[in-house]
Amino acid sequence: MRAAVYYETGGPEVFRYEEVADPTCGPGEVLIDVEAVSIEGGDTLNRLGGDLAAVPHVVGYQCAGTVAEVGDGIDDLAPGDRVVTVGMDGSHAERRVAARPFCWPIPDGLATVEAACVPVAFGTSHDALFEFGRLQAGETVLVQAAAGGVGLAAVQLASRAGARVLATASGSDRLARLAEYGVDLGIDYTTTELTPAVLEATEGRGVDVVVDGVGGPTLQASIRSLAYRGRCISFGDAGRSEPDRLDVSTMRANNQTLCGYFLGAELFLGNRAHTVVAACLDDVAAGDLRVVVDRTFPLSEAGEAHAYIESRQAFGRVVLVP
Repeated sequence: MRAAVYYETGGPEVFRYEEVADPTCGPGEVLIDVEAVSIEGGDTLNRLGGDLAAVPHVVGYQCAGTVAEVGDGIDDLAPGDRVVTVGMDGSHAERRVAARPFCWPIPDGLATVEAACVPVAFGTSHDALFEFGRLQAGETVLVQAAAGGVGLAAVQLASRAGARVLATASGSDRLARLAEYGVDLGIDYTTTELTPAVLEATEGRGVDVVVDGVGGPTLQASIRSLAYRGRCISFGDAGRSEPDRLDVSTMRANNQTLCGYFLGAELFLGNRAHTVVAACLDDVAAGDLRVVVDRTFPLSEAGEAHAYIESRQAFGRVVLVP
């Protein structure tokens, strides 16, 4: 099979498009012919400086396609079924193996490209907002980096739940586009200081929940933007800034919470998150939630696709097509 691989971590230019051995399907595993790869934020971070499971390394958490083979012990999937899969690596290729618990059947009527973008973005957002953020109708939520895949999912889920949605993005054009997905107030982080803008928008109160996948200095601003008993959920470091020493001195007196979150742990340790992802796939198929795909690239242009993501131009997901 062909795959986008690299031999050392670094910028997008490290990618090579090469012939590599097909993955093998063991007991309890599913082999798929990949038709769409959703590039996740973690994929770009792993390419930049993550561990290499093998050399050459095939990066990538998430992709969708058609089942080619099932391993022993699997009787609820068969060759020809469409599935979306999640794993620690291996998505940037023409074929991918995933354990059965990390494969979700694609509902009828849902395009494979859209399904490829659902589990990580919508699973992360749903858990951050409701399982860990305990968001309730009538509360106010701040979604950082709302024009990204996770951000757009969080905006829709929070709005649907009856929350007031504040969101950050760069540029007036991207902020204007966010309104149709449920953003009540957009904040351009390139021109506006976050915390004063949030306090002004909430009459000095702050927000009940922050969903922060940016990290670095942005995470400090998220904490400063919390209301009394506010909850900040940190799930990523998309800002690629060095970790800051956080000042949490204001949190104690305000009974606030800072929570770290990783979807992979929830998927590994129980069934609840798997059910959440399946429900989100159904909601996207029904049109109750929307996947936004900014651009597609051929798998052979994985480097260009990663560079495009890192240019911060994308609105929604960037997808590779083998």
